[in-house]
Amino acid sequence: MSDFLVHLLSLSFLTQVLRITLPYALAAMGGVVSERSGVVNIALEGILLMGAFGAAVGAYDSGGSLPVAVLYGVGAGVATSALYALAVVTFAADQIVSGVAINMLAYSVTPYLLKAFYDSSSNSPSIEGFGGRLFTNWVFYLALALVAVVQVMVTRTRWGLRVRAVGENPEAAHTLGVSVEGVRWRAVLASGVLAGLGGAWLALSGSGFVAEMSAGRGYIALAAVIMGSWRPLWACAASLMFGFAEAVQVNLQTFDSGIPNEITQTFPWVLTMVTLAGFIGRSRAPSALGRPFSA
Repeated sequence: MSDFLVHLLSLSFLTQVLRITLPYALAAMGGVVSERSGVVNIALEGILLMGAFGAAVGAYDSGGSLPVAVLYGVGAGVATSALYALAVVTFAADQIVSGVAINMLAYSVTPYLLKAFYDSSSNSPSIEGFGGRLFTNWVFYLALALVAVVQVMVTRTRWGLRVRAVGENPEAAHTLGVSVEGVRWRAVLASGVLAGLGGAWLALSGSGFVAEMSAGRGYIALAAVIMGSWRPLWACAASLMFGFAEAVQVNLQTFDSGIPNEITQTFPWVLTMVTLAGFIGRSRAPSALGRPFSA
């Protein structure tokens, strides 16, 4: 156990925490943007999964090109978020039901596509050359930059003001000439870019796509959004906490701590439930969150 505690202070553990945190943080940033406009984005889980699959396909088809893989992943995320926006923004469908449907679709479609593309229903071909790098990987720094960009865009720009106005009082925003549907469409697509990039990181840092590899991270990212009170930097900090919990869980198994794996695997989820129990009643959501709008 002492070796485990020493490992928690090492650079390799810090690197592992950051690598694990990245998809949580990117999905949470996407959730903040979408939900500040009034759209509950339960579909983050499906967007992450489709982004991961797209990145794996891009990397394999391009012979290992990182930019192409990232573009494929982001493209898959945007396409999935567009399908979600069509349902909840254009057709005013129930946001919770539609989000769950998108997630179920992603979980069902990816094994089919794996079978069609690679004759395997469980994983894509291995992608060499991506797994070990973090501080020398430009995607890591792009993700950090995007956190700052989202913070500025949401809190300091005219676009962010419109997003917040639509999320608080869409009727008043519409009266002032703001296109509520247009703002919400762009916010959901922006969340697709961010979560799609998070999914791409999942696949590329793991050297390939594995069926169901999002493994609930989209739902935990939503918990980070709530814990961060729908503020980008606070949501990112909450994501770091969840990343730390998952890294501890992984290392407890590696160091043979004596704690059964079935228990350690519950750590991120127990932390999610505890934090939600403490924050749901105290953090204030956008007033129009989850409420469809029709002019």
